[in-house]
Amino acid sequence: MWQWKHLILGALMVAAPAACGRDDGKNADPADSDSHSTGDSDTDSDTDTDGDADGDDGSDGDSDGPFTDPADTGSVSDGDADTERDSQSDPVSDTALSWDTEGPVDTDGPPVTVSAGLFDQGDTDDLGLSVVPGAQTVTVFAPSDDTNHFSNGVVMVGFNGRLYCQWQSSDTNEDSADTRVVYSRSDDGVNWSSPMSLGTCPSGGYCSSGGWWVAGDTLMAYINYWPQDLSPRGGETRFTTSADGLTWTPLQSLPMAGGGGLQGIFEQDPHLLPGGRIIGAAHFQPGLIASPILTDDPTGQSGWTRASFANLSHAGDVSREIEPSSFRRRDGGLVMVFRDQEGSYAKLASLSADRGLSWTTPVLTDMPDARTKQCAGNLPDGTAYLVGNPRNTNIRTPLVITLSDDGKNFDRAFVLRRGSDLQQRRYDGTAKTVGYNYPKATLWDGSLYVSYATNKEDVEFTRIPVSDLITP
Repeated sequence: MWQWKHLILGALMVAAPAACGRDDGKNADPADSDSHSTGDSDTDSDTDTDGDADGDDGSDGDSDGPFTDPADTGSVSDGDADTERDSQSDPVSDTALSWDTEGPVDTDGPPVTVSAGLFDQGDTDDLGLSVVPGAQTVTVFAPSDDTNHFSNGVVMVGFNGRLYCQWQSSDTNEDSADTRVVYSRSDDGVNWSSPMSLGTCPSGGYCSSGGWWVAGDTLMAYINYWPQDLSPRGGETRFTTSADGLTWTPLQSLPMAGGGGLQGIFEQDPHLLPGGRIIGAAHFQPGLIASPILTDDPTGQSGWTRASFANLSHAGDVSREIEPSSFRRRDGGLVMVFRDQEGSYAKLASLSADRGLSWTTPVLTDMPDARTKQCAGNLPDGTAYLVGNPRNTNIRTPLVITLSDDGKNFDRAFVLRRGSDLQQRRYDGTAKTVGYNYPKATLWDGSLYVSYATNKEDVEFTRIPVSDLITP
């Protein structure tokens, strides 16, 4: 039985806050189930490239992998949540395969729209929205004088009856040389282990969180490696696996279908489609150029291919569209939403009508966005969701979930954390943006877990029963 506590500033840490992500001997050993350490690397104080992308006039990855674009298999019976997790699961929406699509895909008009007046931008506390009934907020890690002070890129997943949470951690500043990835785990969602190191970061650079994947009895963690001497700035994707959540294989490069490793930064929330295809995104070298990626390997460990996608024009080594996430529409179309580096304070969106092989050129939508990373996905009945900070300014409060029955028009929204809920930032550091940073979500055991870094120092999540989000 879950027993929940709302833990905010000065909250009681039910497991000792433990030293996190340090190189001074305070990192706990992963073999110790009560040890936990933090890690995340993101630079988003207006130049955030925590897995961004850059491309010139539109670097388009072709789909020259082993994909035959099988027809959408439609309804896939997922049984109960445990049954699906025993086979293969989407960490973001591991039960969202039980609903039928209603094609053909509508390619007219923008990929998504928002009902007029949904957000009251004059109400800076909650945008005029109600709080989700039944929402509970928990703190996984809070910094102290004896721990690392920077945390970001928080990602959760359920595996073998436990919840896991990874993030990037460093002593003081974002993307500093000491940045490493750490994780914690919990049997009940309230009591969390101390931070543990997740993989040994290669020398000559730093590592940031890349998210999770679960395939049967294997838990996989993606780790992004940023070589310090690489110019322009960019990185590579590595991964590690575990059968028990404590003992991990050495980091290895994530294989591309055409050979070699993924020379880019892996975005943190890949999604499973009916038929076993996985849709994700990466920010490719040179620089950080965002593009959708896909694989038909349900383990997520091989065969990744860059989809056909044309970036918008941009200057420099980072693409205009960065830090994407995706969801399925009711008509079977896939939508990928992006942060807009040009400063429009609105989301960009692209549509795929062929199960992720090719995508339309991104267009500006009317969905407000505080120019930050977001997350997206589907609830078990097919309801599409977007989580982020839908502000027309760069303020990252409140934290909001926006919903759509058909995945085209988002017409209702709830507050997860108000601006007035925000605790005070306790430690200074480079790019320590105040607010609820970089949300990612996972479905597990009948609830949606939205994880984020508050003020880029507290590792927190808000749990919402799915039944409170689905329209009767």
